[in-house]
Amino acid sequence: MWNGLLDLIYPPCCMLCPTPGGRFCARCESALFHDNHSACPRCADTLGPYSSCANCAGKKFHFDGVFRLGVYDGLLREVVLRLKFADGETLGRLVGQTWAAQCRPQFVALNLTCAMPVPLHWRRRLSRGYNQAEAVGRGIAAELGIPMQSFRLWRVRATADQKALRRSERLANPRGAFAATTNPALVGKRVLLVDDVMTTGSTCNESALALKKAGAAAVFVAVLARATDGVNGG
Repeated sequence: MWNGLLDLIYPPCCMLCPTPGGRFCARCESALFHDNHSACPRCADTLGPYSSCANCAGKKFHFDGVFRLGVYDGLLREVVLRLKFADGETLGRLVGQTWAAQCRPQFVALNLTCAMPVPLHWRRRLSRGYNQAEAVGRGIAAELGIPMQSFRLWRVRATADQKALRRSERLANPRGAFAATTNPALVGKRVLLVDDVMTTGSTCNESALALKKAGAAAVFVAVLARATDGVNGG
């Protein structure tokens, strides 16, 4: 009742603009949750007019597929940047929940066992106050009704900021940075690995490798935004 009275006095607004309404107004929802481009199912890069992906041709990935919310641009880019700050946790969870609700068939088709975020190093998590990938993952997991496993995968060393590195350095930077212990919660499971931005895919690739070594049967990656080299991301 108290929340209802507050809504009468201070009508709720869209999370991303001053428009009165629920979580997201129709304009922001359309801009955020509708990807107008075809994406590669292996690396989530935007496909050209002939539906072939030159980016991942001949490459081996430890994850079994990737799908994205959209391209790192416009409103989605603004959302990703907002998630870098401590007050973005609620936004991240609601974006994840809405994404999973609108794309439920794609998520359900993966027959997922659990969701898991790409971890931050403990020092970065402490300074930020939370892990933005975990917030998004919690929203997805809650909507799909699957458990969230936040501490099965961890970052064993701090890595340099990817956005400050050249492509070759980005590819090498996360190598050996992640670990996961063999655990019944992982063995034979189908894991949804969640991150905010993918550029080269090296961070998710190393995370997936650690999970596979710990016994995961399959690892699928869900990223909010797919970026290109020279843009913030892993």
